[in-house]
Amino acid sequence: KEAQTEKVEEGATATATEVVGDLAFVNTDKVFAESEIFKTEGAALKEKTEKAQQGWARQEQEIQNEAAQLQEKYQKALITTRDAQAKQEELEKRAAALQERVQKEAQTLDEENYVFTNRMQDLLLRSVQAVNADKQYKMVLNASALLDADMALDITDAVLAKFNELYAAEKKEK
Repeated sequence: KEAQTEKVEEGATATATEVVGDLAFVNTDKVFAESEIFKTEGAALKEKTEKAQQGWARQEQEIQNEAAQLQEKYQKALITTRDAQAKQEELEKRAAALQERVQKEAQTLDEENYVFTNRMQDLLLRSVQAVNADKQYKMVLNASALLDADMALDITDAVLAKFNELYAAEKKEK
């Protein structure tokens, strides 16, 4: 493999076409964070999840506030025991219905997140395979496990470019 290895000057970075050895690494966090799919679909999914969580919290707080107001009215004898019990049962039913709805909506969001994560992983794998289609690297590692490495082995930018290219093609097909 010595004959195939090109020297890379100190401080320079290797491009995807420069073979500097049998190994390469990819900073997957960077690929995911800077990818077009994350910037569009990922951001939208994150916003959707945050809005849902805020809505659930707001509705739960409303029920708690109503329960506190009911308790206060009852303690001040502004409401009969029968009316207080009826209102309490109504609040409990609303709380149970809210919990059921939250669980269903959370399950749906979890599934959407799972599918999104799988799409990202699939795009990453296909991107790495495309960048290494000529089998110039015997092993491509995830940089998150690296403690130290020669930056000439970093193929992150090439993988990110291919990742975005594959995503654009996928988006165009739909």
